[in-house]
Amino acid sequence: MTRPGYLLSWWPWRSAGYLVSGVATGFLVLVSVVLLAVVGGVLAVVLVGLPLLVALTLAGLPVARVERLRLRLVDQELVPDPHREPVVPGLRPWLTVRLREAATWREFGYMLLFVGLLWPVDALVVAAALFVPASLMATPLLLATVGNGQEVKVLKQWTVTDWPTAFGCSVGGLVLLALGAYAVGVAAGARAGLTRLLIAARDVELGQRVVELARSRVRLVDAFEAERRRIERDLHDGAQQRLVALSVTLGLARLDAPPGPLAEQLAKAQREAGRALEELRELIHGIHPQVLADYGLQAAMADAADRTAVPVDVTFDLPGRLLPAVESAAYFVVCEALANVDRHSRAGRAEVGGGHRDGRLFVTVRDDGRGGADAGGGSGLTGLADRVSVLDGRLSLSSPPGGPTLLRVEIPCQLSQLSQLSQLSRSTDRAHRSA
Repeated sequence: MTRPGYLLSWWPWRSAGYLVSGVATGFLVLVSVVLLAVVGGVLAVVLVGLPLLVALTLAGLPVARVERLRLRLVDQELVPDPHREPVVPGLRPWLTVRLREAATWREFGYMLLFVGLLWPVDALVVAAALFVPASLMATPLLLATVGNGQEVKVLKQWTVTDWPTAFGCSVGGLVLLALGAYAVGVAAGARAGLTRLLIAARDVELGQRVVELARSRVRLVDAFEAERRRIERDLHDGAQQRLVALSVTLGLARLDAPPGPLAEQLAKAQREAGRALEELRELIHGIHPQVLADYGLQAAMADAADRTAVPVDVTFDLPGRLLPAVESAAYFVVCEALANVDRHSRAGRAEVGGGHRDGRLFVTVRDDGRGGADAGGGSGLTGLADRVSVLDGRLSLSSPPGGPTLLRVEIPCQLSQLSQLSQLSRSTDRAHRSA
């Protein structure tokens, strides 16, 4: 509105359209609410009007939806719908969710304010800022037509009997119309701000959506881990066993075959079957290692350290088991970090440490290599950092040029069960104390 070209832009027209449409919408809503209240109240005696009273309670929903659409006339920012969709389809779950939402009752209150106060104020602003100037501007036309060039009443208040006065009223009306355009813009902006405040999604509701989104991401991770374990089990119990049987069969056939080309081909086939079996085992281990599922994170980290070319000291201590998603995320972070140590660090030694304390899992991977590692530089840690963040964890990397490199993972979690050794130790301690 402070720009010089405001009067020549579309904004005065959009503001006027917003207020005029508010008058029309408010009148229609007022009639509908009165009809629902009267008919529902009368028929409530025979229980027929109860659905109408429920509909009256929910009448704020369509009103708020229309208001959010009308806001686009004067507000370019989209107003989000504060309502959430019910998990179970159907009318009853929908009604249950809507009647329990704070947004529903806030929109009901807005509807009452709309029909009782807001649309009459819109009508008053439109009349004062547009109708009065338009009537003054039309004074010469009214004098020529209705007044037969003799006299005419302007706004039923002033009598105009000559043409100079009529044209003076017209010029005054044009000036008032320009001022009214600014008044309409101010009124429409204030009206839109109040509407957005009352029917837009609140921070609490947005927070609830964020929580639900985080929970859904965790559920997806759990489903993904379950699918990984199923694939690993199917490959282990299916394709791997068939390859083992094939290798044994080829070995027996090689023993029975006489020396010559046939025996050589059988030996070659057995070697190829052995390579395929090794590759399949590596694939299975990469999908979900059996040692992680059977013995837990501490044993799996020791196994990953044994398979690393660089000597690795494992000082990781965990007295029990964690949730599968947490164990899997921590394990694959360590595997990726040790793979980077092998490929890029030129380190002479590495260390995997950490543990569980204060309701959080801590994992560190340190090496004495050349440093300069970058988590976003194609090291493979970016995807793992996203995976850790789904669990509300954090992954940090410190790798100055010249080393050392330190990777740290922190994931909030609780021990799902104590290890057998820890349980035995606790039982022994209790027995000694009781003795």
